[in-house]
Amino acid sequence: MGGWTYIMTNKPCGVLYTGVAANLAQRVDQHRRDAGSAFCRKYGLKTLVLAEPHDRIEDAIRREKMLKAWKRDWKIELIERTNPGWRDLRDDIR
Repeated sequence: MGGWTYIMTNKPCGVLYTGVAANLAQRVDQHRRDAGSAFCRKYGLKTLVLAEPHDRIEDAIRREKMLKAWKRDWKIELIERTNPGWRDLRDDIR
C-alpha cells in the first residue's frame, strides 16, 4: 500500500504542518473540517502546499520523519521549489 508525505499551511510562509497519510484526499478533508490534528485546528492549517507520493507507506513515514527533522527554512525552500505560488494542491490529488 502506498502513502503520501504532505505539508499544510495557513498562508504562504506561515505555520507549517508535516504529515503522512495513506489516503491524502481524505486526510486533507479532515484537516479542513477541523477533524484532523489539534495542531492544524489551532492554527487554521487548511492549505495543502506539498504532496509527495510514495509507493510504500513505510517510505512515506520515513520521509515524514526526515522532513520533521529539517529546519523550517529548508521546508520553505522545498515548497517554493515545487510550488512557488504556494497554491492549494487539494484538487490535484486523488
